[in-house]
Parts: sequence; C-alpha cells; structure tokens
Amino acid sequence: MDFESCPAVLLSPVFKVLAEPNRLRILCALGTECRPVTDIIHATALPQTNVSFHLRILREAGLVRAERRGVFIYYCLPDPELLAILQSLQAWVLAHAASTSTEERESGIDESVSLTDRRTTSCG
Repeated sequence: MDFESCPAVLLSPVFKVLAEPNRLRILCALGTECRPVTDIIHATALPQTNVSFHLRILREAGLVRAERRGVFIYYCLPDPELLAILQSLQAWVLAHAASTSTEERESGIDESVSLTDRRTTSCG
C-alpha cells in the first residue's frame, strides 16, 4: 500500500474536522434535509457566529454543501450516507462503551484509571 492511499492519510483530515463536537452537532442537526442557518442555530443552540464559523470549515472539508435559495443560503449534507456513517459510528461507540463497562465491572478493573494508562499498561 502506498503512502497516499493509507487510511490514516485519507481519513485523518476528516476526523480532525469531526473532532469538534459542535461540528458534529451541526451535521446531525442537518439530517437529510437542507436547512438555513437560522434553523441550524435553533437546533444546536449555538450563536450565529459559531455556526457560521463551523459551517465554513465543514464546507471547506466537503462535509456540507451550500445552496443559494433567493436571499438565503441552505446547508445540506453532500451525501445522506454521511449521516448513516455517523449514526453507525455512534452505535458502535455506544455498544463498545457498554461492553467495555460490563467487562471492567466483571473483571474488577479500576474505572478511575485513565484510558491512556490502560493503553500503556495493556501495550506493555
């Protein structure tokens, strides 16, 4: 596999954009419909300046597209599959978190130990 097609190289810019929780909130607020900024503001309870800032970053990353409708700009997901991917990832995280918590309780793992400490310990 060459460097350019490595999943880390391809995915890390997208995950960097998605690492900001407010951007995820905006994507989820859009759902499968195109919405004006005012709808996004109401759905996320974020100030207009924050919504505009995050929409610009999402647009530049190709995670939303803008459509002019008269004097308003509507924002949409470029592909409804993006929402399905986010929902699948959320389901995986929730299922993994539930199974990890159950395993920890059953094995007596100290939940106060940080994830970093666990990784360090488990990786030797």
